[in-house]
Amino acid sequence: MSHWPFIAGAYAVTLVATVGLVVASYAAMRRAEREAGTRRDSR
Repeated sequence: MSHWPFIAGAYAVTLVATVGLVVASYAAMRRAEREAGTRRDSR
């Protein structure tokens, strides 16, 4: 029995999780920059 399907699945899960983390981090960064900009402008 070949182990390649498991290996490919593990890589796929890792890739999807990495992309999800990058997207969530980017969204949080944009939100924080927007909030910082509104606080700076309101002074």
